[in-house]
Amino acid sequence: MKKLALKYGLIITVAAMAWVIIAHWLVPNPQSPVHSLGAMAFFNIVHFVCIFLGVSEFGRQLGERAIFKQSLKLGVWISFVYAIGSSLFFVIVLVVIGTKWLEREPGAQLPLGLVAVQAFTGLFLGTMLFGLVYSTLIAFFMAKRLTRSA
Repeated sequence: MKKLALKYGLIITVAAMAWVIIAHWLVPNPQSPVHSLGAMAFFNIVHFVCIFLGVSEFGRQLGERAIFKQSLKLGVWISFVYAIGSSLFFVIVLVVIGTKWLEREPGAQLPLGLVAVQAFTGLFLGTMLFGLVYSTLIAFFMAKRLTRSA
């Protein structure tokens, strides 16, 4: 299960990294909707699809559908890997590029350290919250149904 979480969590992270790099290269204005709405839509679609693919592959490895708890746990692990990976990527961006991408963050007039901590906390907790919601939905619809004996 951990290998699948690592595989799909890193796929999401690489997709997010590619989006950020390509979007900032093609659209240098940090106020552009490409960097807010476009990124949000892309990240969430990739996140959902990778959790779905991870749970599907896990079921194939088991030879049957996974139970709800297993699917939920895998989805949360995938989200955790993604949250850690994307946070590390943005730390590297902050060190290499500087603060120009943080200028559009809410509260940008606050000290840089505080803005960065708020941004990383929001990124990590938001990723985990959406991952929990996506994992719950996917696990509910894909889980093996246990039958009760009369």
